[in-house]
Amino acid sequence: MSEQTKEATLYTRLGGYDAIAAVADDLLPRLIGDSQLGRFWQHRGEDGVRREKQLLIDFLCASAGGPLYYRGRDMATAHRGMGINESDWGIFLHHVQATFTKFAVPERERGEALAFLQSLKKDIVE
Repeated sequence: MSEQTKEATLYTRLGGYDAIAAVADDLLPRLIGDSQLGRFWQHRGEDGVRREKQLLIDFLCASAGGPLYYRGRDMATAHRGMGINESDWGIFLHHVQATFTKFAVPERERGEALAFLQSLKKDIVE
């Protein structure tokens, strides 16, 4: 087995499901409470927000190499028509960084996660 195939997935290096769920538990309220980004949740019920959080956890776990299967829509479909702009994107990344700092996510994993998020920008920002 080569060194590359032995290396742990980002999912494992981040701490698995519980760690990723904790990040989502911290990040989503930051986004909802933001004076600019909060508009995206303005008419969402509590149940819808809980479902969205679970989809976020599933998406992040699956994308990081974890054993979960993401059953949600692709990012372009899920965000189409929301009017997400460059300013929104920058604020989102600021909150992501604050959450990573809170959980002391190591630089390597932080960099990989941010690179992954940046790869989604074209499907999210209009």
